[in-house]
Amino acid sequence: MSITAPPRSPRSSDPVTHGEFEALVEALIEEARNRAQRRRRRNAAVMTLVALVGGAVFAVLGRSSQSPSASPALAAPRSVPTLATGSKLAFISEPSAGGYCGTVYVMNADGSGQRRLANGGIPGCAQEGFPAWSPDGRKIAFVSRFILLVTNADGSGQRKLARRGRAPAWSPDGRKIAIVGSSSKIYVTNADGSGQRWLTRRGSGPAWSPDGRRIAFVSGRDGNLEIYVMSADGSEQRNLTRNAAEDRDPVWSPDGRGIAFIRNWQVWIMNADGSGQRRLTRNGADNFDPGWSPDGQMIAFERGRRPRGGCGPCPGSVSNAVYVMNADGSAQQRLTRGGSQPRWSPDGRMIAFVSGRDGNRDIFVMNADGSGQRNLTRDAGRLESQPVWSPALR
Repeated sequence: MSITAPPRSPRSSDPVTHGEFEALVEALIEEARNRAQRRRRRNAAVMTLVALVGGAVFAVLGRSSQSPSASPALAAPRSVPTLATGSKLAFISEPSAGGYCGTVYVMNADGSGQRRLANGGIPGCAQEGFPAWSPDGRKIAFVSRFILLVTNADGSGQRKLARRGRAPAWSPDGRKIAIVGSSSKIYVTNADGSGQRWLTRRGSGPAWSPDGRRIAFVSGRDGNLEIYVMSADGSEQRNLTRNAAEDRDPVWSPDGRGIAFIRNWQVWIMNADGSGQRRLTRNGADNFDPGWSPDGQMIAFERGRRPRGGCGPCPGSVSNAVYVMNADGSAQQRLTRGGSQPRWSPDGRMIAFVSGRDGNRDIFVMNADGSGQRNLTRDAGRLESQPVWSPALR
């Protein structure tokens, strides 16, 4: 595009009359107006072209990525996932044959940069699992053959925290880790492995409240599995669900006022003191693995056949699916065909999940409305599970 040259400025040695000076100024002003007008026309044309091309691209992507089982109410708009800035995913990868030999891997939110986190210090089959990010995203705790380990997020600085442990859960301030030790006792240890202290005589699934003052857990000490809560030091242990049903998987709401849990394989919620217990799902299938969205407005969960005896069905079963609903149980919507272990990204824009739809068990991500579903770990020789997002950057 040609630009008209501005009027030639007079040489400093040439005399300039008042009239010539005014004419020069008017010419410069007129040229500036013409340039501004040309810029406005050019910008308008570019914006129109971008809108037209963008609309066409998103329409094509939406048609290609649409899941045939996604609910129409959550099907629009269709687009590729909006990546959570700076977030990463830890997950378990294991050979597709030969028994469980899972190892912890880390990757970027778009699937790039996949690498094994650490070697667990154990030769051969390390049997790693339960990856858990520290609240600042700088460390990851995990279990290798029941030994509790912690490492920096880049795999360096690996050290042992406990000789026996599983299901590590970081306190919100990152100073302590709750673990399930031998004989199903819950312990708490400092993040450096010191000060290990026993909290319960029987328990599993420890979950810290958002303020770090309480820990919810599951125990069968009263004859059946129920949800309990205790102070962070192990005192004031109290049964919240006292009934004949089996209760498990307590998950605190982001504001700490409520707890979602599973009762007889349906999703329930209650207030943090155990009052107001209410069933949210009323479907003939099993419902489990609930997770609150970061803003507390929605709950993602898995629907299908419950896990039985170790793996059956394994994560990612094509007979299961990821659903979401409002926190009051309304607007339940199916997002995937085949899907397990839904996990919200820290910004609430994406959900990671496990699926075997491509003939292998892989980690997928999708937008929170179910659009833009994408396989991140295509590897025919390995099986992936247990996706865990790194916390939001601080």
